[in-house]
Amino acid sequence: MSYDTAFLADVLPPEQVTTGDSARDSHAADWGAQQAGEGVTPDAVVYPESTEDVADVLAAANERGVPVTPYAAGTSMEGNAVPAFAGISLDLMRMNEVHEVRPDDFQVDVGPGVMGSAVDEAVEGHGMFFPPLPSSGNISTIGGMIANDASGMQTVKYGEVADWVLEVEAVTAAGEVFTAGSKAKKTSAGYNLKDLLVGSEGTLAVVTRATLELAGLPEQIRGGRAVFPSLDDAAEAVFDAVRSGVDVAKIELIDETAGAMAAAYQGSDLPEAAMIFVEFHANHGIEEEIAFCRSVFEAHDVESFEIAGDEEMDALWKAREELAYAVQTYDPDLTPLHPGDITVPVSKLSEVIRYAKELGAEHDLLVPCFGHAGDGNVHYSVLADPDDEEMVARGEEVYAAIVERAIEMGGTATGEHGIGTGKREYLEREHGPVAVDLMRRVKGAFDPKDTLNPGKVFPETAEAGGRVTLPTDD
Repeated sequence: MSYDTAFLADVLPPEQVTTGDSARDSHAADWGAQQAGEGVTPDAVVYPESTEDVADVLAAANERGVPVTPYAAGTSMEGNAVPAFAGISLDLMRMNEVHEVRPDDFQVDVGPGVMGSAVDEAVEGHGMFFPPLPSSGNISTIGGMIANDASGMQTVKYGEVADWVLEVEAVTAAGEVFTAGSKAKKTSAGYNLKDLLVGSEGTLAVVTRATLELAGLPEQIRGGRAVFPSLDDAAEAVFDAVRSGVDVAKIELIDETAGAMAAAYQGSDLPEAAMIFVEFHANHGIEEEIAFCRSVFEAHDVESFEIAGDEEMDALWKAREELAYAVQTYDPDLTPLHPGDITVPVSKLSEVIRYAKELGAEHDLLVPCFGHAGDGNVHYSVLADPDDEEMVARGEEVYAAIVERAIEMGGTATGEHGIGTGKREYLEREHGPVAVDLMRRVKGAFDPKDTLNPGKVFPETAEAGGRVTLPTDD
């Protein structure tokens, strides 16, 4: 179904609205939907440049029942920013200003279209940084990170994006502008709407400005790589390090398959073995912390533990940072089916990875596993030949079984990518029908016409033409 968007000519200047095929096609997919061959082409793309622009577009669209899907850099993994019902794609990339840095308060105000790396560049001169940036921080926006409650390699020490958002300005589907949270370090005034918006994937309101908390740059940064005789040894070493209180800023696990893929992609001599990549941040005593970590790893039969020099740090992390591309290009005949993103209690890390690898072997499929092991977040891919229906069916079975096992362990179907369209079927399985119905009621309070990013999150929207089943007054 297409929608009449001619009214946009009365809302924004012509240079902020397009119905051209190129722009519309480019907004019909994000990274995840592109891999899955999904995506619906919007009827128009608009480029707001202010909160007022966003409010005007949303109010006019809501009045006419036209869907609006917020969009930014398109790096989402679960179709979060892809239109499900055409309508309007609201591209926020022009709202990319760093408004104000307040070093005395360790705060910065930014627009939703600001790239994560630009935040660090803006505050670096004050000796500060934004700690929870995901691995894609240089190609993803703050608005997208807030929408998905993103996290990254440093989550084990610094937490996720939600922990560093103090206040947001946002606009409801009806065009109402409001502020949630506070620039104060803490507040207990009323319902916590700010945390409700973080991770809501643009289904409740559109964030137009955010106040982020910053941290001081550590004086000492050291990183290294440990090689283990088996994946079990490596996973148990991660758990032991976290349980023992090793003060590590990053602790990333790569299995043997992922290591081989990274080596092939880089043309490097990276060992084809289970590895842990670590990084330490401190203002003093970093060598003692490294020694502590080494002693923990040695208890798990570590084969080697090398600490990189300052000039080698970038090369050290390159293998981990480029793993998504390495998996994608490893075999031209095989394609990753979906971006796996489970998270389990860290004590279950070894068990869930072992389960994934055993399933892969049982079904004769490549299942590389890697991820932010310190917080129990495992990324995995199931590779299959898209032209082989039987192989794809086996792959889908394995992918789903891993998600189900993570939930059974008290974990989640998605640690940082969100639900979008790719994980809708697991929402009720994870939270139960009562909790999901409460989520619908929240959606109904913010967006009673279901015009803001419809077709996402809720199980019933997986049906063709489905929308959220909002509660009524009957």
